Amino acid sequence: MSAHSSSMIDRFLCWWGTQVLRFPWLLILTVFILSGSSLYYTSQNLGVNTNTAEMLSPDLPFQKNRQRIEAEFPQDANVIILVVDALTPEQTSLAANMLADTLKAQPRNFSSVYIPTENEFFRQQALLFLDQNELEDLSAKLIDAQPFIGYLSQNYHLEGLFDIVSKALKKTDDHLPMDLEPLLLAINNSLAHQLSGKPYAVSWQNLLAADKLNSKTNRTIVIARPRMNFEAILPAEQALTAARNTVKLIMQEHPGIRIRITGETALEHEELESVSEGAIISGIVSLILVCSSLWIGLRSFKLLLATFIALILGLILTAGFATLAIGHLNLISIAFAVLYIGLGVDYAIHLCLHYRECRSEGMENRESIIDSLHTVGFSIFLCAITTSMGFLAFIPTDYSGVSELGVISAGGMFIGLAVSLTVLPALLTVLKFHHVQPIKPFFSLGILTTLPFRYGKLIRIFSLVLAIGSCLLLTQLVFDSNPINLRDPESESVATIKELLRSQTDSPFALSTLASNRKAAAHLAQQLEQLPSVHDTIFIDDLLAKDQQNKLDIIEDLDLILGHQLNTFDNEFIQTNPRQALLNLYSDITAILETNTAHPNRAILEQLQNNIRLFTNYYSEYNTQPYLTLEKTTLGLLPYTLDRLRTSLSATAYQLSDLPDYIRTHWLSPAGQYKILIMPEHDQNEVENLKQFVAEVQTVAPSSSGLPVADQASGIAVVRAFIQAFTGAVIAIFLLLLLILRDLKSTLLVIGPLLLAALLTGATNVLLNNSFNFANIIALPLLMGMGVDSGIHIMHRLKSGLSCNQEILQSSTARGVFFSSLTTLCSFSSLAFTPHVGTASMGLLLAVGIFYTLICTLIVLPAFYGNKQQ
Repeated sequence: MSAHSSSMIDRFLCWWGTQVLRFPWLLILTVFILSGSSLYYTSQNLGVNTNTAEMLSPDLPFQKNRQRIEAEFPQDANVIILVVDALTPEQTSLAANMLADTLKAQPRNFSSVYIPTENEFFRQQALLFLDQNELEDLSAKLIDAQPFIGYLSQNYHLEGLFDIVSKALKKTDDHLPMDLEPLLLAINNSLAHQLSGKPYAVSWQNLLAADKLNSKTNRTIVIARPRMNFEAILPAEQALTAARNTVKLIMQEHPGIRIRITGETALEHEELESVSEGAIISGIVSLILVCSSLWIGLRSFKLLLATFIALILGLILTAGFATLAIGHLNLISIAFAVLYIGLGVDYAIHLCLHYRECRSEGMENRESIIDSLHTVGFSIFLCAITTSMGFLAFIPTDYSGVSELGVISAGGMFIGLAVSLTVLPALLTVLKFHHVQPIKPFFSLGILTTLPFRYGKLIRIFSLVLAIGSCLLLTQLVFDSNPINLRDPESESVATIKELLRSQTDSPFALSTLASNRKAAAHLAQQLEQLPSVHDTIFIDDLLAKDQQNKLDIIEDLDLILGHQLNTFDNEFIQTNPRQALLNLYSDITAILETNTAHPNRAILEQLQNNIRLFTNYYSEYNTQPYLTLEKTTLGLLPYTLDRLRTSLSATAYQLSDLPDYIRTHWLSPAGQYKILIMPEHDQNEVENLKQFVAEVQTVAPSSSGLPVADQASGIAVVRAFIQAFTGAVIAIFLLLLLILRDLKSTLLVIGPLLLAALLTGATNVLLNNSFNFANIIALPLLMGMGVDSGIHIMHRLKSGLSCNQEILQSSTARGVFFSSLTTLCSFSSLAFTPHVGTASMGLLLAVGIFYTLICTLIVLPAFYGNKQQ
């Protein structure tokens, strides 16, 4: 390295070292006071912004589209999805309404709660939404069941049910033309489930109304919008805790009900929870590993103490700088501490190791400190500049989360440099090191120490072959923009959302777009429905039932036949003897099977006969509770079904203007914008299906928005930001090194191994199927900073010359590079074993990247450098 390029910095470092040695206690006291002030200022003023929507520039097209739709329909933004499952549609509906009502009663936690398919309006108008043929079939079925309903309305108990069933089986009642087999199966299942101890309830909606009373499935979605506090690490914690408590209570009181919480907000919350919980354990493990590696490298408690003091002071001052420069941390810039520790410790390790080397060679304490500053100071000064340039390259990108990280980390590099050149020499002065012995390795490296120079040609050829092979593999490198793949696949929220993504009607990955008027909305919906990847579209016109008058005539006739019986239905069981009713049914079935060997329901009757015998033998006549339970599981949901039927028979003609506000506001904004919901045709867990859905929809509706659009556009923006930043950083670092080193070969020797390590890291991640994602891509600035720093240190040492018979791998510089990398690797190694997939992938990427950076710096760089005496 030329004396001309470093003479001014060397003179400054010599002067600075003299000043530090003159006033060590004053400098230490000053920095401690400054750090204390920084810590207090940070604690009072540093905020946290955990809004993931603000991680990317708000000026990106997909961000503008999202903001536009959220501004028109704010109730759909940042919601949690509560999936209610039950054994029957009735139980599902009851549990969903109970859940929604409970959450609505907590306005401090939820700004809105609604069930998309369940409300007072849909309950009243349910029959109008059926096709006319479906309504006619349902009407015929209900009219057939009219004698059955009428009899039960007067005899609402198990004896009444079994009595009318017996009459139908004996064919003594000619007024019961309804099909008996489904009812017999339901009674038999009720007996069988109770005998096996499993929850069960007979669905009278399925039996009587052919599942046409609005609750079409055993799954209902409840949408709740939590009140978020983006100044907290867990912005939805209060609301989600309340939701979990409510869910737990409902499930405890109703064993047949299952409620799961998922959705983007819940997934992000669980992700932060899992990362926070794992951080404590991994932090302790990492601290132990870092201390161990530093002890192995430094072999001195005092040097270890000095390094940690300098590191902590630098971290506190960097936090103060972040508070002044940005004012808050986001979910990415909060990683500045990790980056600072990984890179900041590098400066301290190199200074301490060179200091120890000087002391072991017999130099006095003062002389050793000045020599260390003179020899290592220039290289760490250059490292700080080049690394900070790498971070600053992120500032002009659209990835604002990393832009803020770049500002903080760049400032942190200079703070770390200042602390290492100030506090560390002062601590080395006052700690009084005596009788320092040379470090003896635990085992002999033998031939490995001469490897870079002895086999230089072979290493150079092998490096070029690996670079070419890696370039070929990199064509298969992908960026996984689906954040669901970063979460623990075993967690309930992830399993639930993946289940919903297979649905054509409940998919959280449905897209939305806006139209300025009703006609434009209808035209756009029609175009979208023609796309192969679109299952259906919904907009406000779909809420207007067709052929209302014809359907109302059918409903009116049905109400005349059933209305009176439904109005007089008693919800309370009449006290009878359920066990005797069961024995009577057994006797009737036995008689029927003996006299009619060709009975059409013979198979199910034999099963029912057997289960009645088992039930009555198992539960004695003195144990009445099982019989009362049987009555409840068999008839308990009948009043609810008939109440829903009674409500649906009160349907009236309506226009769009008659829609209640709680429905209209989800489809027509106050500003007159019409929302169109676009449902996917195919399983959205498959990447290709997801890409096809987004691509096709955006050809028709470019301004559409939704989670798939945001995820894919975010992935593209992030990749573009990193390519832009890394390209700019490499060019800027190359030019700076060329300007300072005044030597093209030396510059290429610093940059080349870094690029080779990057190629090998990318290729290995392809082989390991460890795709780049939103989590692990944050590790790239750290790897780049380490690579540049290590290259500068080794190049500086090679240029400065080695002592007689000394190999580069035997020097304190190589030892510093090795233990700096080992320390960083130890601080991240535990991440690879966390349950959070994104964090684990970051740990794996760092382990792979640090390994290749170390090999390329210690082996490849000296091999390309050539003769060590050069």
